[in-house]
Amino acid sequence: MTSPVQSISTVTVVGAGYMGGGIAQSLALAGYTVEIVDVDVEASRRGLERLLGEAQDFEDQGLYPAGSTETIRANLTAGRTLEDAVADVDFIEEAVFESPEVKKDVLGRISASARDDAIIGTNTSTIPVHVLAPAVTRPERFFTVHYSNPAPFIPGVELVSGEETAPEAVAAVKELLERSGKEGAEVADKPGMVLNRLQYALLKEAVNVVEEGVATPEAVDTIVRTTFGFRLGFFGPFAIADQAGLDVYAKCFKIVEDAYGERMATPTMLTDHVEAGRHGVKNGKGWTGDFDEETAAELVAYRNKAYAKMGDLLRELGPAPRGTGSDQV
Repeated sequence: MTSPVQSISTVTVVGAGYMGGGIAQSLALAGYTVEIVDVDVEASRRGLERLLGEAQDFEDQGLYPAGSTETIRANLTAGRTLEDAVADVDFIEEAVFESPEVKKDVLGRISASARDDAIIGTNTSTIPVHVLAPAVTRPERFFTVHYSNPAPFIPGVELVSGEETAPEAVAAVKELLERSGKEGAEVADKPGMVLNRLQYALLKEAVNVVEEGVATPEAVDTIVRTTFGFRLGFFGPFAIADQAGLDVYAKCFKIVEDAYGERMATPTMLTDHVEAGRHGVKNGKGWTGDFDEETAAELVAYRNKAYAKMGDLLRELGPAPRGTGSDQV
């Protein structure tokens, strides 16, 4: 059996839309040789021209370093059929419409024409790998490589292996991500994975808040972006809980559990940590590890600097543009 490639230098992105185009652009900017393909050759060429125009706009706005557009132009091509474009590259990233049927059809075409050692990724945001893997010959080279929108600027990428995915394939893609300024996180093969389970859970509770008349959509968005959302660029929920105090979280959970019932029940893992004497940074034992006094002090100093810098950035940028009628459900 042929093993997946150990290192990636050539890439084809299948799907020249907003997500696929952004992925192709970011990889070309990182120095990879990239080809983009869409439903037909002309659509692929139009996608390339759009991406070059966007890159120049980003460069003009100072979002890309000077010379980035020329780097992308030198590394990004289009103009061949899907079968030709995937025939001799190390890595193929499928980024077509979020439909199992559509993705299976495209993945079948990709795997029929790709080299035996080529790695195949899917940019699905919700579909489990085990649903799509049967469409791919040699599924050991196949797994989810889920970028976020907008791909040129969001650094996190979810990596989801199937039952047969080879570790070598994941390692090669992790190297590609690191080289292109991204950070991959491996998660289990479940619908919605991590990003969208958390994102949709927040949106669902936000809708509940609005429907109950607790706050308007505008007020909810203001609270999220100026409180816990303000922290999320630097810390995840476990790290934030460690800083606040796990014992405090447990007491607060009891109040909301009494009010809202099972859907807001105190997590058993949280209770277990508190009962074991792990109260977070304040007593040196938290969810995210143990902290000596020096590390705790460094963490607090980093946190304060990060939040102050975030405040400076928001003041520099000013408020985001808003639509009219934003308080309407």
